[in-house]
Amino acid sequence: MAHPVTVQPAPMIPTAFSIPRPGTWSTELCDCCSDVGICVCGTFIPCILACKVAQDYGECCCLPCLPGTILAIRTGLRERRKIPGNVCGDWLIMTCCSCCALCQLARELKVQYSV
Repeated sequence: MAHPVTVQPAPMIPTAFSIPRPGTWSTELCDCCSDVGICVCGTFIPCILACKVAQDYGECCCLPCLPGTILAIRTGLRERRKIPGNVCGDWLIMTCCSCCALCQLARELKVQYSV
Protein backbone atom coordinates (compact mmCIF):
# COMPACT_ATOMS: atom_id res chain seq x y z
CA MET A 1 0.00 0.00 0.00
CA ALA A 2 1.36 3.44 -0.94
CA HIS A 3 2.01 6.05 1.71
CA PRO A 4 0.37 9.47 1.29
CA VAL A 5 2.63 12.44 0.66
CA THR A 6 2.85 14.48 3.85
CA VAL A 7 5.62 16.93 2.95
CA GLN A 8 5.55 19.34 0.04
CA PRO A 9 8.77 19.87 -1.90
CA ALA A 10 10.63 23.07 -1.09
CA PRO A 11 10.74 25.78 -3.75
CA MET A 12 13.83 25.81 -5.95
CA ILE A 13 16.26 28.65 -5.34
CA PRO A 14 18.54 29.65 -8.22
CA THR A 15 22.05 28.42 -7.54
CA ALA A 16 23.81 31.37 -9.15
CA PHE A 17 22.38 33.76 -6.58
CA SER A 18 21.99 33.66 -2.86
CA ILE A 19 18.98 35.01 -1.03
CA PRO A 20 19.76 38.68 -0.57
CA ARG A 21 20.24 39.78 3.00
CA PRO A 22 18.58 43.04 3.91
CA GLY A 23 21.05 45.88 3.53
CA THR A 24 23.30 44.23 0.92
CA TRP A 25 23.37 43.78 -2.83
CA SER A 26 22.70 40.16 -3.85
CA THR A 27 25.74 40.28 -6.17
CA GLU A 28 28.85 42.44 -6.35
CA LEU A 29 29.27 45.22 -8.91
CA CYS A 30 31.68 43.24 -11.12
CA ASP A 31 30.14 39.80 -10.51
CA CYS A 32 29.52 39.10 -14.20
CA CYS A 33 29.90 35.32 -13.91
CA SER A 34 26.78 34.99 -11.77
CA ASP A 35 24.58 35.64 -14.83
CA VAL A 36 26.40 35.58 -18.16
CA GLY A 37 23.25 36.39 -20.16
CA ILE A 38 22.74 39.66 -18.30
CA CYS A 39 26.46 40.44 -18.64
CA VAL A 40 26.44 39.92 -22.41
CA CYS A 41 23.26 41.97 -22.82
CA GLY A 42 24.59 44.78 -20.62
CA THR A 43 27.89 44.86 -22.50
CA PHE A 44 26.67 44.74 -26.10
CA ILE A 45 23.10 46.11 -25.97
CA PRO A 46 22.80 48.09 -22.72
CA CYS A 47 19.83 50.09 -24.02
CA ILE A 48 17.73 46.90 -24.15
CA LEU A 49 18.84 45.87 -20.66
CA ALA A 50 18.07 49.37 -19.35
CA CYS A 51 14.53 49.08 -20.71
CA LYS A 52 14.13 45.66 -19.05
CA VAL A 53 15.47 47.01 -15.74
CA ALA A 54 12.96 49.88 -15.85
CA GLN A 55 10.12 47.48 -16.65
CA ASP A 56 11.14 45.03 -13.90
CA TYR A 57 11.32 47.95 -11.46
CA GLY A 58 7.70 48.78 -12.33
CA GLU A 59 8.27 51.76 -14.61
CA CYS A 60 7.63 52.32 -18.30
CA CYS A 61 10.18 50.52 -20.47
CA CYS A 62 10.78 53.77 -22.40
CA LEU A 63 11.84 55.65 -19.26
CA PRO A 64 15.60 54.97 -19.73
CA CYS A 65 15.45 57.20 -22.82
CA LEU A 66 15.44 60.12 -20.38
CA PRO A 67 18.80 61.06 -18.84
CA GLY A 68 19.32 60.05 -15.23
CA THR A 69 16.53 57.53 -14.91
CA ILE A 70 18.76 54.50 -14.37
CA LEU A 71 20.52 56.48 -11.65
CA ALA A 72 17.12 57.17 -10.07
CA ILE A 73 16.18 53.48 -10.31
CA ARG A 74 19.49 52.44 -8.71
CA THR A 75 18.99 54.94 -5.88
CA GLY A 76 15.37 53.87 -5.42
CA LEU A 77 16.23 50.17 -5.35
CA ARG A 78 19.11 50.79 -2.94
CA GLU A 79 16.82 52.75 -0.60
CA ARG A 80 14.00 50.20 -0.92
CA ARG A 81 16.37 47.36 0.06
CA LYS A 82 17.99 49.53 2.78
CA ILE A 83 21.44 49.16 1.23
CA PRO A 84 23.89 51.71 2.64
CA GLY A 85 25.04 54.42 0.27
CA ASN A 86 24.08 57.80 -1.12
CA VAL A 87 23.16 59.48 -4.40
CA CYS A 88 26.75 60.69 -4.95
CA GLY A 89 28.04 57.13 -4.71
CA ASP A 90 25.30 55.92 -7.05
CA TRP A 91 26.19 58.67 -9.54
CA LEU A 92 29.89 57.81 -9.38
CA ILE A 93 29.21 54.12 -9.98
CA MET A 94 26.77 54.84 -12.83
CA THR A 95 29.27 57.24 -14.42
CA CYS A 96 32.45 55.16 -14.10
CA CYS A 97 31.03 51.63 -14.37
CA SER A 98 27.70 52.08 -16.14
CA CYS A 99 27.56 48.63 -17.78
CA CYS A 100 28.52 46.83 -14.57
CA ALA A 101 26.06 48.91 -12.54
CA LEU A 102 23.27 48.21 -15.03
CA CYS A 103 24.04 44.48 -14.89
CA GLN A 104 24.04 44.60 -11.08
CA LEU A 105 20.60 46.24 -11.13
CA ALA A 106 19.27 43.59 -13.52
CA ARG A 107 20.65 40.77 -11.34
CA GLU A 108 19.22 42.39 -8.20
CA LEU A 109 15.76 42.68 -9.73
CA LYS A 110 15.97 39.11 -11.07
CA VAL A 111 16.82 37.77 -7.61
CA GLN A 112 14.21 39.93 -5.92
CA TYR A 113 11.39 38.62 -8.09
CA SER A 114 12.53 35.01 -8.48
CA VAL A 115 12.81 34.17 -4.77
